Amino acid sequence: MNAQDLRSKNESELREELSGLLKEQFNLRMQRGIGQLASPHDLRRVRRDIARVKTVLNEKQKEGEAS
Repeated sequence: MNAQDLRSKNESELREELSGLLKEQFNLRMQRGIGQLASPHDLRRVRRDIARVKTVLNEKQKEGEAS
C-alpha cells in the first residue's frame, strides 16, 4: 500500500482501512504472544501501513479545515 493509493480514497474508506489494519495488528500481536507468529516482519508492515493511513487522514482533515 502506498500513499498515492490512499490519497485517492475518501475519508470513510480510509477509516475502514484503518479499522481493518488495527484488527490485523491485534491478531498479529496475539500470535506473537503465544509464539505462533510465522513472519515477524508483518507486524512492522502493518504498523507502517497504519501510520500511512493516519497521515493521509490528517492531511484530508486539514484540507477540510483550510477551505
